Amino acid sequence: MFEPESEVAEVYVNPGEMFLARQPTVIRTLLGSCVGVTFWNERLKIGALCHGMLPKCPSDSSNGLPPASRYRFVDFAIRDIARQFDELGAQRSEVEVKVFGGGDVLLGENGQLRRPSVGSLNCDSALDVLGAEGFKVIASSLRGTTGLNIHFNTGNGEVRLRRLEDCSTPASSRRRATGRGV
Repeated sequence: MFEPESEVAEVYVNPGEMFLARQPTVIRTLLGSCVGVTFWNERLKIGALCHGMLPKCPSDSSNGLPPASRYRFVDFAIRDIARQFDELGAQRSEVEVKVFGGGDVLLGENGQLRRPSVGSLNCDSALDVLGAEGFKVIASSLRGTTGLNIHFNTGNGEVRLRRLEDCSTPASSRRRATGRGV
């Protein structure tokens, strides 16, 4: 059962950040085209969430980037969290991984979605790197045209998500359809 959020610490993870919790914590984030990946180990009672903005860390410039800014990249964030879980004694086979986001929420000209979208590229990168690192994804909500509000409880591994307004139609159409004034 999802513990009431008032009973545990809460942390908000911004785009390009990650957080690893060693005690029960609700980690929250808001996703659009970014990808959020949760990692949870029941035996060690640790959990982490990363909020990657771009699919791949450029290898030619990664040495010049400050370490904290590398979490903007889906591939780097996943590999670094995997390394931290390894150092804490977690076996990859006992880590529950869930992946969210990667939506087509940024409309191009004339209300059309751009292809390939950064959201789609983020999803592909996350799934590729997780597979290469030996993780099995047990749940996901990827792509689509809505943003997601994520609440990850590291005390029990449960993730709650709430879909935001559909971004596939222009904002002016959404206002008229819902009856809200301009």
